[in-house]
Amino acid sequence: MKVTVNVLFLLLGGLLGLAIGAWERHQLKRRLQPLLTSLQDTAEVAKSLSLTSLVRRELSYLQQQCQIYQAESQAWQQLLDQAPIGFLYVDAEDHLLWCNTVAQALLQIDRWRPPQIRLLLELVRSYELDQLIQHTRHTQQPHVQEWLFFPSPISFQETKTKLSSESLLLKGHSYPLPQQKVAVFLENLQPLAEIQRQQDRIFSDLTHELRTPLTAISLVAEALHHRLQPPEQDWLKQMLEETERLRTLVDDWLSLARLGENPKQCLDYQVVDLHDILISSWQRLSPLAAEKQVHIAYDGPDQLPCEADHDRLIQVFMNLLDNCIKHSPPGSKISVQARALEEFVLQVDIVDQGEGFHPDNLPHIFERLFQGEPSRSRTQYRAGRQGSGLGLAIAKEIIIAHGGQITASNDPDTGGAHLSVCLPRQRPLDRV
Repeated sequence: MKVTVNVLFLLLGGLLGLAIGAWERHQLKRRLQPLLTSLQDTAEVAKSLSLTSLVRRELSYLQQQCQIYQAESQAWQQLLDQAPIGFLYVDAEDHLLWCNTVAQALLQIDRWRPPQIRLLLELVRSYELDQLIQHTRHTQQPHVQEWLFFPSPISFQETKTKLSSESLLLKGHSYPLPQQKVAVFLENLQPLAEIQRQQDRIFSDLTHELRTPLTAISLVAEALHHRLQPPEQDWLKQMLEETERLRTLVDDWLSLARLGENPKQCLDYQVVDLHDILISSWQRLSPLAAEKQVHIAYDGPDQLPCEADHDRLIQVFMNLLDNCIKHSPPGSKISVQARALEEFVLQVDIVDQGEGFHPDNLPHIFERLFQGEPSRSRTQYRAGRQGSGLGLAIAKEIIIAHGGQITASNDPDTGGAHLSVCLPRQRPLDRV
């Protein structure tokens, strides 16, 4: 009797265990079914399959999808590798995850091979590229930037790249990606820059040839000026003024050509005080400012030492201040703020109270011979003083030659023009 009872309890326990196991398998299958992507559209089939079969089928499906994604990834990678522009892919810690052969050639990356992961700054010493990536990651917006890239002195296989050791004009298009990653497309604008340089050289040669006949015309006109009577004398005076304007245009263009051809040889570095340069530039323009009763309001330290070309910076700030004076209403002021952004960078902001730049003209303010139609140019014509259109272009070339930046915008408070100059305090090593 006791044996029968034990057998009965054993059978009941076994049946209970089987029931619990079946119920657990059913619950597990029910919970897994929504997660099995291979059976989303075949729920009826899933009911007829065992749990082991479902898992095996799902693993097979995921393996197939993984192979498809790998094939697509390889196809895109091959496409990017054959693209005529460079491509960089960095993670949230600025590790270079991948780049194509064009980017390796442009940036002279010869110490990296996929699938290595290394810091981008270890491979490419470009402050502008690093800032572009950081700005894109911070704003989560696409950005476009152009800069001069100076290759590292570390040797690179010249037979593969066929790139010179001189600077390259690059244009970067950056795009934010998930997980703080950033993708950058690089364009090599150096061929276009070379074409532009050749055109500028030809134009500069022609401009240089104009100096002799213009000088001859001026000498003859000056000799005849005192021998004639009005109205012929007035006509000759007007001709002298136009001749002088042409000579100024020729000199400005030749100065631009020399800066663009070899900025290193156009700068005479010495220790200067940026505050003294600003004051001296304004004093030279004081007669023009007095005519319109325009005064300056300086805000900044009395001493701002830096390494720069004294005469060239005088030329820069004379051009900028002259532009502001021309377009300032009578009795207004021009605000000049100078400050040290950090240990190695100085910034000067010049703001007038004029009409500002027309929004359509802002991208072209520093282009050669550009004179916008509305807004500021109308003021210039009313004043009867037409410039060469090269003053701001010369200022930009000089600042770039110093390794700095210059930008133009409209001040939100005054509505006038806002010209901002950033200069390194020390002579850039890559321009020695």
